[in-house]
Amino acid sequence: MSLVEIVRFTDVYEADLAAAFLASHGIEVSVTERFQTTVDPLMQRALGIRLMGPASVAEQARDLLARARAGEFASEEGDDLDTVDGGTQAAGSVMALAAFATGGFWGTSLPRRFRPIAWQGMLLAGLLFGLIAGAVWLALELVLNPP
Repeated sequence: MSLVEIVRFTDVYEADLAAAFLASHGIEVSVTERFQTTVDPLMQRALGIRLMGPASVAEQARDLLARARAGEFASEEGDDLDTVDGGTQAAGSVMALAAFATGGFWGTSLPRRFRPIAWQGMLLAGLLFGLIAGAVWLALELVLNPP
């Protein structure tokens, strides 16, 4: 039995989702190039991820995928994900900024004592200290020498 290309994707997760969708409709396909593209993710766009299946069901699979893209299988209830409120989104933004400022995105597997000093955190701490010191100095000036 020879396999033919049914469809090509640029994302391995999208290809896996399409393969699971086809399997739920009784069409067994295989996802190719998965291992090459997960080792080097830039290869996903270069090679593409192919769904390969028997030639006898290729047209039926393409038809099912085209109908899914058109929204035929969508439900009225929509996404089951709750919307993110402003407080949660703000907290996530603050956490991401803190991780960036303290060097959290440039982590290594080295023990902490061997890692280089994160200059971003030092800069942020210095700026914060300068702002607080300036505010205290200004408050003392206003208290000691009223205008």
